[in-house]
Amino acid sequence: MTKQDVFEAYDQYVFPTYTRLPVVFVKGKGSVLTDIDGKKYLDFFPGWGVSNVGHCHPKVMAAVRDQVSKLIHLPNNFFGINQAKLAREIVRQSFDGKLFFCNSGAEANEAAIKFARLFGGGERFEIITTLNAFHGRTLGALAATPQKKYQEGFAPLPQGFVAVPFNDIKALLAAVTPRTVAVMIELVQGEGGINVATPEYVSAIRRLCDDRNLLFIADEVQTGLGRTGKMFAFEHYGIEPDVMTLAKGLGGGLPIGAMLARRSVAHLLQPGMHGTTFGGSPLVTKAALGVFEAIRRDKMIANARRIGLYMTERLKAMQARFPFMVDVRGLGLMIGVELSVEGKPVFDECLARGLIINCTQGRVLRIMPALNVTLKQAVKALDILEKVFTVTAQQRTI
Repeated sequence: MTKQDVFEAYDQYVFPTYTRLPVVFVKGKGSVLTDIDGKKYLDFFPGWGVSNVGHCHPKVMAAVRDQVSKLIHLPNNFFGINQAKLAREIVRQSFDGKLFFCNSGAEANEAAIKFARLFGGGERFEIITTLNAFHGRTLGALAATPQKKYQEGFAPLPQGFVAVPFNDIKALLAAVTPRTVAVMIELVQGEGGINVATPEYVSAIRRLCDDRNLLFIADEVQTGLGRTGKMFAFEHYGIEPDVMTLAKGLGGGLPIGAMLARRSVAHLLQPGMHGTTFGGSPLVTKAALGVFEAIRRDKMIANARRIGLYMTERLKAMQARFPFMVDVRGLGLMIGVELSVEGKPVFDECLARGLIINCTQGRVLRIMPALNVTLKQAVKALDILEKVFTVTAQQRTI
C-alpha cells in the first residue's frame, strides 16, 4: 500500500477515534522509527510508554519467536508456565501478593475497582481519586478519571468516585466518609501533565489508609517498569501500596495488564468473581519475561536515572533563554515541560524535524524516551527541541 492508500483505508474503514498524524511507520529499532518514505525519527514518546525497552528489543523478539512456535493461547482454567514465572518475578520486584492478569491498563484498573468493592463488603464503596488523573476509558476507569473531555457523552457513569486536588492532603482527608474504601492515585500523573506526588503527600495517604482500613491503590500503568528511575514509582516514597496496577511497558509492545494485591487481602478474589479470555496468555507473559530480562541485562534503570538527569538539567538551563518555559518536572525518564504558550505548534515542528514527543493538557510537553536511549540520542533530541524553541521565541517577537 502507498501512504495515500493507507490514509484512504483508515478514512473508509476505521473509526476516527484518534487524531492521527500524517505519518505511516513501517519499522522500529530501539529509539528510532522509520516511515514508509524511509525517513527516520527519534521516538521520545514510544507508544505512551509501551515500548519502554525500545522498539523490537532482541530479548523481547527472542521470547516471542520462541513461544509463538510452541503455544500462543491457553485458557485460564489451565496452568501456564510463563504466567507462573511472570507472577513470581513481579512479586519479587515489588511486594508480596497475588496477581490477576489482563490485557490493558484500563482492565487492570477495572480489576482494582472491583477488588476495592469486594474489600468494602457491600458497605464501603467510594474510591477517592485526584483531579487530572487518568485511569482508562472503560466505564469504571472513566468514572475514576475526573476529566470532562473524556467523560462527556457517556453519562450516566458508575457512581462511587470522589475527586480531590492532587497533592492536597487536607482535601483528601476532608473527602473521607464512612463509605470510603480506597484511595486511587498515579504517583506521577502522566496525561495530567507530569505532576509528581510529594513524599509528604504519599506518606500521609499511606497513614490514612492504615488508620482507616482503606486500600492504597497505586496506578503504575505508566510509571512502572523502570520509567521513573526505579522499577516501580512507589519505591521513591519508602512505602508499599495495597494494590498496584501495571500495563503499557510490561509487554514490550504486546498487550498485557496486571493487578497485584497484597497477600493479606488477596484471598477476597475467588473463582468466578472476575476473569478475562486473553489475560496472561503464554505469548504475552513470555514477552514480559523478556522485558524484565532486558531491563536487568542492559542496566536500563540506571540509564533512565542518568539520561533523565541530563535531560532535566539541560531543559532547566534552557529556561533562562526561553521565558515561555514555565516549569520542568518529572522523575527519571518521565519528563514534563510546561509552557505558557500552546504546545501543539511545538509538537508539530518537532515532528517535522524528526523528533516524536507528546503534548498533553494543551501546554505540557511530555518526553518519555525508551529506558535504553543513549546519551547521543538525548543530545540530538534536545538539540532539535532547542531549535524549535528558538523558532517559537522568534515568532513571539514578530
